[in-house]
Amino acid sequence: MPGARTRLLHLSDLHVGSHVDSGLESGLADLITRVDPELIVASGDLTHRGRPEEHDEAADFLQGLGRPVLAIPGNHDIPYTPVARFTRPYEQFERRWQTTRPIYSSERLHVVGLNSVRPWVHQAGQIRPAQLTYAAEKLAEAGPEALRVVVLHHHMLGAPWRSRKKPVRDRSRVLGGLVDAGAELILAGHIHQVAISERHEFEVASGDIQGVTVSSAPGLGQPRPKRRGEARGLIVYESGENSLSVETYIWRGDDWGLTAIRRFPRGRGPLAAQPAPVPEELSTSGP
Repeated sequence: MPGARTRLLHLSDLHVGSHVDSGLESGLADLITRVDPELIVASGDLTHRGRPEEHDEAADFLQGLGRPVLAIPGNHDIPYTPVARFTRPYEQFERRWQTTRPIYSSERLHVVGLNSVRPWVHQAGQIRPAQLTYAAEKLAEAGPEALRVVVLHHHMLGAPWRSRKKPVRDRSRVLGGLVDAGAELILAGHIHQVAISERHEFEVASGDIQGVTVSSAPGLGQPRPKRRGEARGLIVYESGENSLSVETYIWRGDDWGLTAIRRFPRGRGPLAAQPAPVPEELSTSGP
């Protein structure tokens, strides 16, 4: 229905099997109760070494949060051992999640998951032309009011720190293909840092163009606690008829702290201007 709003909770890089935080599970359940998302998106690296027991623990955790979950694999979710890595890379992931290219669809939200992981590279990822065609076909099935979302693991935007961590291969082609396919929100992880930009900030175009927000989530896990340049948190998106709000929450050891709120246009129009506050001396003075 016009004007309907929905929320999506985006977490990434759990790295289950690397570092235990007993308070985070209950803390995340509390946050979900507070923000009430329609869907949870997990954008890869659910496990640390891709072991069967890690996949079980990650899936049990996510599926026990009381909301639908759309999960895709990350580069840590395939085996590290050479034979299994190349002969059955997604076996354990698919055992718990059935597919590496999931779809979620409702009146207000339409999400397409893509697998950017390639067994022959450890860090870099790739989206093939056929995957972009698939994304376009699936996005075309969205309802007229639904926010159209694409999820992959490897990031599109550069991170402030640890810039050597590689984005998705040939990202200009991938980003252009997803924008042309009709994506309104493109989600990723991989870098354990927040990076967000909107299409009008990175593309000059004449006339009206569809708004597209590109976002990378911080890591939920913390496999290397002493490494500087990795945030621990998640992102909540709220979609309205003409705008998309993005809220970043950071885990503070015993609860979640809201650390940033951003708002971006949705559709072809710019954001509505906020009225400037009237100085108190002017509002109280006479003619």
